[in-house]
Amino acid sequence: MYLTPKSGLFLGGSCFTAIAAVGSVFELSSGQPDLGVQTTAIILGLSIPLTVLFFIAAVKDARENIN
Repeated sequence: MYLTPKSGLFLGGSCFTAIAAVGSVFELSSGQPDLGVQTTAIILGLSIPLTVLFFIAAVKDARENIN
């Protein structure tokens, strides 16, 4: 089994932060973000690297559990 609970949590975190990034882009492009420009930009700035880190951690964990 490749998918462990740990890698599943990492994948879930990656999906959640990716959705936050896409939502932030749409909010910023609308011109009137509900949470304000600064807060939305901070969410976007944090969610992009977190998405990548969570995904890499999920792949790494799955590769460690191949056997």
